Parts: sequence; structure tokens; C-alpha cells
Amino acid sequence: MAEALARIARQDGLGMILIRADLTRAGDAIAEGTGLAIPATTRITTDGSRSLGWMSPDELLLILPATERPEALAALEQALMGEHALIADVSDMRAVFDVTGPHAADVIAKLSPTDLAAIPPDGLRRSRAAQTAVAFWHLPDGFRIIGFRSTADYLSTVLKNAATPGSTLAPR
Repeated sequence: MAEALARIARQDGLGMILIRADLTRAGDAIAEGTGLAIPATTRITTDGSRSLGWMSPDELLLILPATERPEALAALEQALMGEHALIADVSDMRAVFDVTGPHAADVIAKLSPTDLAAIPPDGLRRSRAAQTAVAFWHLPDGFRIIGFRSTADYLSTVLKNAATPGSTLAPR
């Protein structure tokens, strides 16, 4: 039996904290609270275990080990005290998949209109995968995809179907 084009693995044990604020005004406080630099537009910063992604002009997403959520929420609340901001634990609303291997980009290209080659190594894109809202960014050997938990089964199925052995995209 032929090998799949990419490995599709759901990632559990991640926490996600949504931060909405005027990033110009509250950026230093957010950086202090998260321990990460504020990412540039459509970028993600990381220290290895934690990542902070730019989601929109007033929205960031902190991704971290689930066990660190309580301390991270407390640190953000303390750092943003006095700022007009929203901090929300959205961990249970999301599903995360890693698509890895030499043809990971081909698998995603079958499902998303995004030009993956145009995404820099620290780039984060919000897009669609098979009509499901997602965000994705580079991993050393592929991509990480965040979608809504309500579409997790569907997203898992379409990713696995796109990785079906023998379905490599033709060269352009």
C-alpha cells in the first residue's frame, strides 16, 4: 500500500487565549503579559512552547501548553489592567492539526486558495480549507492548522482525503 502524501495529526493539549485590544496602545502590556514580542501583521512569534499570532488589526491569539493557561490568563489580566481589552480562553472552541511531510503543502493546496509558497517562515494566514475557516503557519516539516472544534471531524476527513496515496499534484 502506498504511503500517504503527508501525516495528519490532531494536536491535543494546547491552550488558546484570544486577546483583543488596540495593539498600538496595549502592545507593550501584551508583550509583558505573554512573554513574547508582538508579531507584525500576518506573522507569528514563538519561543518554542508558546506562540503569539496576529489574527487581525486588534486581535492576537496566544497558543501555549494547556497547563499554562491559568497563569497566562492571570498574567495578561494583570498586564492589561487599565487598558480596554478582552482576554478570553478559547481553547475549547478550536481544533489543531499538524500536516507534515514532503508533500504537506500539496495537501493544503488541494483545500485552500492560499499561495503557501508566499508565506514566510514566520507568517500566519487566515484562510479557508474546504470552506472551513482556518489559520495556518509553517512548522519545520509542514504546517499547523487551527480550525473550529465544530468542524474538526470534517476538517480531519478532508485533510486525510487530500493526503490519499497517489494523489500528488501535477507540476505547474
